[in-house]
Amino acid sequence: MAKFLSGILIVVLVLVLCVPTGAQAPIGTIPPSTHFGGVSTGEIAAIVAGVVVPVVVIAIVLFHHSAKARTITGCVVATPNGLNVSNERDNRVYALSGDTAGVKAGERMRLQGHKIDSGAGNPLSWQVSEIQKDYGACRP
Repeated sequence: MAKFLSGILIVVLVLVLCVPTGAQAPIGTIPPSTHFGGVSTGEIAAIVAGVVVPVVVIAIVLFHHSAKARTITGCVVATPNGLNVSNERDNRVYALSGDTAGVKAGERMRLQGHKIDSGAGNPLSWQVSEIQKDYGACRP
């Protein structure tokens, strides 16, 4: 949440600093024009906002999507090589690694973590960071 607020603060500061200011003129003189090469300051502000706002929105959406916790749900099975889980979403079997202390064979569980790319001949793996839910015994 702190990163989100600091991102908003950065955007606000950038927008505030983009507003042009005029130099002080002695009393009784004609103020400087608000046009720059035929373009008004309002048009410049609209162009800056039209470019900055979509970029900020896209960055926030991508940040929240990448920070979202990845989970896998399925039945845990004990094998000679350790624990495996059969993912219900993609029907693939993943070898479990990481924090597997509370993972129980024969239980249907939702595990938070991330997928580890399989190397040459190695099975798919899931790095467990947290047990989110234990649904109880697997059903046949």
